[in-house]
Amino acid sequence: MKKYKNYLIAAAIALLVAFVAYKKVYIPKHTYKTVSPKVQDLSLDVQGIGEVGAKDIYKVSAGVNAKVVHLYSDLGRWVKKGELLFELDAVDLPTQLESAKTAIKKAQSEASSLQKELESLKAQKRLAEVTFKRYARLKKESFASQAEYDQAKAQLDSLQAQINATKARIESAKIAVEIARKNAKALAEKLARFKVYAPVSGLVVAKNAEVGQTLLASQAAFEIVKKEDVWVKAYVDERQSKQIKVGKKAYITLRSNENKKLKGYVARIVPKSDAVTQEREVDVAFAKVPVPFYLNEQAKVHIQTQVLHNVVTIPAELLRFENGSYGVWVNQNYKAHFQKVTLLGISGKRAAVKGLEAKAVLLDVRKRKDPLFEGKKILHD
Repeated sequence: MKKYKNYLIAAAIALLVAFVAYKKVYIPKHTYKTVSPKVQDLSLDVQGIGEVGAKDIYKVSAGVNAKVVHLYSDLGRWVKKGELLFELDAVDLPTQLESAKTAIKKAQSEASSLQKELESLKAQKRLAEVTFKRYARLKKESFASQAEYDQAKAQLDSLQAQINATKARIESAKIAVEIARKNAKALAEKLARFKVYAPVSGLVVAKNAEVGQTLLASQAAFEIVKKEDVWVKAYVDERQSKQIKVGKKAYITLRSNENKKLKGYVARIVPKSDAVTQEREVDVAFAKVPVPFYLNEQAKVHIQTQVLHNVVTIPAELLRFENGSYGVWVNQNYKAHFQKVTLLGISGKRAAVKGLEAKAVLLDVRKRKDPLFEGKKILHD
């Protein structure tokens, strides 16, 4: 009897060892690093990626079709407003302008000559009037014949007719002077187009012409950007854009200097989203534009929206979106459990969540490739 009892005890011990071996050895376990949440204040921001751009790019063209004969600037140069940028071939316009100026002088000379002629005729008329009055008096007293009277009258009438004709010629000469002046002015204005000056002070960001090249009227030889117009055209997910307002503070990080944060602010929110990417363009201006700057350089923006006080935060990379809900994987009695949370906001590498206890043990899944599932057996370090 005692012998059977010993067998039973041995069998029970063997079963217990087998069960423990099955639970601890046969059933696979997976070891995960763990992370603890923090309770803290979190300044929320919205992140966006975009590129350096400008509010306005001034495309400098001449407005005429002509060949480039001189270039006075180059790509990457800073220019001042009113600085000569390029010159085009005006062909025979200078000659036409000189001819127009000569025509002005000729018309003015003719008008001056006619004015002198008019003064001479007026003097002759005054003398003729005296003669006519004398013959009229003599005729009345029968000391002058009718023929002498008629001749004096004809002389006076002839001078008056000449005066009237000269006045008309003077008016024509004045009109000719005005026409010549307008023609010269039009030619001067047209000729001025062949020398093109910088409309603003700024950086030449594009050069589209070479000496000897024929430019079309609408073709820009240079493109200029004012320093104060430079900003970042960032693209933000529509779901994160609700809190963004014009004037909100922001920080800009350029790809060429990722360790430096540049201060900025929201200058404009484009009122039309991209229907494909479901993103909204937010233009963030620099508080102080870095010099030199490079258009189209990739940049990141962080736009401050609000401050959350005394909230549970976790590494943002641990957040998962499964079955329409945000959540994190936690260690619950050595089993993986997907704990649903409400995302309150993300700032940098931290995310504020609701629905997670501060004492929860988070599974660090950032570098793991093996999938997690509900109830998966785990160990933690």
